[in-house]
Amino acid sequence: MEIYTIKEDILSRNNEQAKEVRAMLSDKGIFYVNLMSSPGAGKTTVLSKLIPRLSEDFRIGVIEADIDSDKDAMTIERETGAKVIQIHTSGACHMTCQMSYEALEALGTDGLDLIFLENIGNLVCPAEFDTGADMNLVLLSVPEGDDKPLKYPLMFEVANAVAVTKLDVAEIFDFSLENAVKNIKKRNDSAKIYFTSALSGDGIDELEQYIRNEAVKKIRKD
Repeated sequence: MEIYTIKEDILSRNNEQAKEVRAMLSDKGIFYVNLMSSPGAGKTTVLSKLIPRLSEDFRIGVIEADIDSDKDAMTIERETGAKVIQIHTSGACHMTCQMSYEALEALGTDGLDLIFLENIGNLVCPAEFDTGADMNLVLLSVPEGDDKPLKYPLMFEVANAVAVTKLDVAEIFDFSLENAVKNIKKRNDSAKIYFTSALSGDGIDELEQYIRNEAVKKIRKD
């Protein structure tokens, strides 16, 4: 008797759909950012600081993904005035590309230049699914510790940029900026790294400028 093992990449359809989403948004001249982090790292707060700056030159939409609650969508709408929708995943710990596509349709992409997806707070599952975004922006908060890139490698491997958040409390926690950089670079030597504090404003302008530059390159190219 011969035994054959047949393996199929369960993410292959997701990855193919991600290409389709990128092509669709490329045709529309839209830059799509997938924002990921653990719960409480500051995704909504960082967005509330970035969007007013970016909205001077871009028409912005936001997709807020949560298992439940509309708190984050209400915060973004109140603080920024951006076009926003809330997506409930009914217990799912990540956004697939199909969910991303449906969220984009629900948001409505006409008249937008820049869209943020605030993914589910989780350092594992969201990194496994390509959402069709042009940029994966990952937040690492100081209270989490500088060792997280070592413990959750894929999240940092897929990141185009990492923003270390809550820099204003670095002295209170056992957090080494040097070790954070070393550990991020160990997983992804090409990732851009920014040190930020939404409270003090440190690093927000630099992070905003990076997103702005990448968006302009995409929009002008297309």
